[in-house]
Amino acid sequence: MSTLSTFVGRSLRAIAVVSPALAGRIALRLFFVTTPRIGVSPADAASDLAAERMRFPVRGREIIGYAWGSGERTVLLIHGWRGRASQFAPLIRELIAEGFRVVSFDAPAHGRSSGGPTDMRDWIAAAETLQQSHGPFHAVVGHSMGGLAALTLARSSMPTGLVAVISAVGHPDPYIAEFAKDFGLNPRTAAQVKTRFQARLHEDEASAARRYDAVTHPLPPETELLVVHDRYDRRMPDTDARRLHAAHDGRSRMVRTSGFGHTRVLAADVTLDAVTAFVTGGLSAVADALPVDEVESEMAFDSR
Repeated sequence: MSTLSTFVGRSLRAIAVVSPALAGRIALRLFFVTTPRIGVSPADAASDLAAERMRFPVRGREIIGYAWGSGERTVLLIHGWRGRASQFAPLIRELIAEGFRVVSFDAPAHGRSSGGPTDMRDWIAAAETLQQSHGPFHAVVGHSMGGLAALTLARSSMPTGLVAVISAVGHPDPYIAEFAKDFGLNPRTAAQVKTRFQARLHEDEASAARRYDAVTHPLPPETELLVVHDRYDRRMPDTDARRLHAAHDGRSRMVRTSGFGHTRVLAADVTLDAVTAFVTGGLSAVADALPVDEVESEMAFDSR
């Protein structure tokens, strides 16, 4: 934890002694901070420049969308919190080479899209807007919180046969739990953060589970799931990703990488191979794309 984070954590704990409610309100504001914005990395610049750009409104903000390729089947990519569409550049190149059209977007206050307070509802609304103009989607791929958005969409307004999530979880609670652990929040303050988080989304405990919990309420029976997660992900441990995989027994594959962390896993060869195979040929193609010797030396492959 940085010096600033340590100071903030101590301050929140001090406030919580007097008022857990006040500490929870302040903590929630920190939870939704989107700055600093990341730029386009040099390795991703060519793909970023090659995109067809589009502009469209989402809940009062202007969103920048992107499209690549000209295939008949379209794949939607959804970036995570403090991310941007260009982070998918290696995967975009792979999918285009396989003949797919790829679309994505920068969420509000991310990438090139206009700023302002934002939450997962904006990710979902942006994806639904793109579905109207570019759908239906052959597959939906999400990273981190974008993975949770992908799961939510596939369970509600955006049915699709294939969902791949990378460094993601099956419901919002793990994000809140990791946030509380990082700042050393006591249980009462953490509970305040969770309650206020749900209120911001206009949900209560039960409705939030129905809407956002893909572990308790799995994907439709006809939808296949690929879960990619690094076993040393410091930002989001793979515990809940394994629960998500187990909740879809028989129609899920889990690829657990080693040494790529939360974000670099997006460009790892094993991730690109697994996701491309999954999008191209479904679950059965994933095992064929990952030879046994590669699986044993670089990752653990779980097909339960």
